[in-house]
Amino acid sequence: MKIAVLGAGALGCAIGGTLAEAGNDVVLINRSQAHVDAIWAGGLRMRGPDGERRVAVRAEVDCSALGPVELLIVLVKSFHTQQAIAGAASLVGPDTVVLSLQNGLGHEDILAEAVGRERVIAGKTYVGGVMLAPGHIISGTVGKETLIGELDGSASPRVQRIADTFEAAGLRTTVSTRIMGTIWDKLLINVATGAVSGITGLPYGPLYAIPEIEATAVAAVQEAMDVARASGVQISYTDPKAPWTKAAAGLPDDFKTSMLQSLEKGSITEIDFINGAVVRWGQRCGVATPVNATLVTCIKGVEQARQARRAPNDQETKT
Repeated sequence: MKIAVLGAGALGCAIGGTLAEAGNDVVLINRSQAHVDAIWAGGLRMRGPDGERRVAVRAEVDCSALGPVELLIVLVKSFHTQQAIAGAASLVGPDTVVLSLQNGLGHEDILAEAVGRERVIAGKTYVGGVMLAPGHIISGTVGKETLIGELDGSASPRVQRIADTFEAAGLRTTVSTRIMGTIWDKLLINVATGAVSGITGLPYGPLYAIPEIEATAVAAVQEAMDVARASGVQISYTDPKAPWTKAAAGLPDDFKTSMLQSLEKGSITEIDFINGAVVRWGQRCGVATPVNATLVTCIKGVEQARQARRAPNDQETKT
């Protein structure tokens, strides 16, 4: 299958590299010239449980000269979705399927507006990746499931073909006929820990030791569950504490959420597509979401404060 990965960071390289190794025609697209140059020079270095290997795969910074692909996998940060898909128009042809495997909720609407809803399928993946250096990643694919599905819940041949392609490459993949429920199940886990970790600056060990934080997290999850049900979304959870518990399962005490990692790097977060998505959906269906709205406000404040602190240092560096 001819595949492009838009936003080929650590996770995109883990998935794209695995697909390329299985014989698919893959191009990795990333804004980092150093990352792309390293892949061209020596292949994509992928470290896994069985050691390290180099995978020959194409990489590009600019995709404007590339032709249409059969599958466009979108893995850019949520807040870059609109800009990224606009810049990837050359990759979308009459038969292209656009698959979002991003965190959070709402990317499918942005992609649908750009390429047409009929082209878009959604999914969630538990595959992991860590960037060690340009062109060098840790790939966590073994035993990690990916779920994909049509937005209307149908079991279409095109989704099954994509799942078969992933499976043939060793990426465990399931076709879901309730993909929005699957997305919300993962969203509940992100709602439980991302914002409270980002606001407090705490990794999982101390985060889970404070009863007041747990109470706030569980309240945020309860709001999200209420919104999902009011919106007609079938979620798997019945107990709001379950996503809070599952979020930390098997992870070390020093584990940091992606939201906390983004803040520590001085980057903006994906809050608008996590707790912010709960607030927006709540407004549509008439469900109040004061806890999630407060968490969004606090994260916005933390973002601003961290960026303000970085500005003088940036200026000093420039001079």
